[in-house]
Amino acid sequence: MSSSNSRKVVYAALAGNLAIAIAKFVAAGLSGSSAMLSEGVHSLVDTVNELLLLYGMHRAARPPDAVHPFGHGRELYFWSFIVALLVLALGAGVSLFEGIGHLRNPEPMSDPLINYIVLGVSMLFEGSSWTIALREFRAAKGSMGYFEAFRKSKDPSTFTVLLEDSAALIGLLIALAGVLGARVFGLPELDGAASIGIALVLAVAAMLLARESKGLLIGEPAHPQLREAIMEIAANDPGVGHVNGVLTVQMGPHQVVAALSAEFEDRLTTPEIEACINRIEKQAKSRHSDITSLFIKPQTTETWRARRRAIEQANEPRK
Repeated sequence: MSSSNSRKVVYAALAGNLAIAIAKFVAAGLSGSSAMLSEGVHSLVDTVNELLLLYGMHRAARPPDAVHPFGHGRELYFWSFIVALLVLALGAGVSLFEGIGHLRNPEPMSDPLINYIVLGVSMLFEGSSWTIALREFRAAKGSMGYFEAFRKSKDPSTFTVLLEDSAALIGLLIALAGVLGARVFGLPELDGAASIGIALVLAVAAMLLARESKGLLIGEPAHPQLREAIMEIAANDPGVGHVNGVLTVQMGPHQVVAALSAEFEDRLTTPEIEACINRIEKQAKSRHSDITSLFIKPQTTETWRARRRAIEQANEPRK
């Protein structure tokens, strides 16, 4: 997915969440609903999250410099991790606190009609934002399943918005059930229970976001297709005798650093090996613009395999 499409998804979510947050706080103030107050906090947190994602995208787009020779792509991964923490600490935490407080001291709602109106409008706005995010995510995932695409995605901006909007829609349904149940059955405790339900939904969403953002921040390999493409390009070069393997690191949504291990033909001179390396690098970058740096190391197959065995043995569980 291009960065322009990712920004479109975030801007759509930002506009919707800001309008919804204002409406929910007004409704909560007029009706005294705990669930509406939790939903207002939820939308406010989502609004801040979109601003942080936009800031991260702006920082990640800066070119490489002396301090960051491979670029600033991981800035986006850092801020997406902060977003996950905010969802957990502020969204889930405040909703849980508010729900428990309303269960201990239940108060009947004074005007539930405003809650129904705001919840309906909120579902409309959230549904529009969710549809945009889903459309872009579906276009980027290809033939992969949704959960597989979520796990393998290298662009947190889109899956963060999609997961936030999904949690928001579920939260709105819970809030509607709580407000309606409190009114119909005369049990204001149901309103507080809805806040706790919203907190649980946000906690699950936050943990999923944190897990994926952490993996990207620490350093995940690029998609296997890119590794295979580099190996194919190298194998087709007449100066390469054998391709040992490729290691990749995702530095940003569209930034990959790769290291190729290859055994060159014995007949080649040093200038000829250098020309071969330049050909492979040029062809790989022309086919895959995400490759920002490609390091090619002349290495025997035995040396490569010994190194791989050492890594595998280090990762084996100790008995």
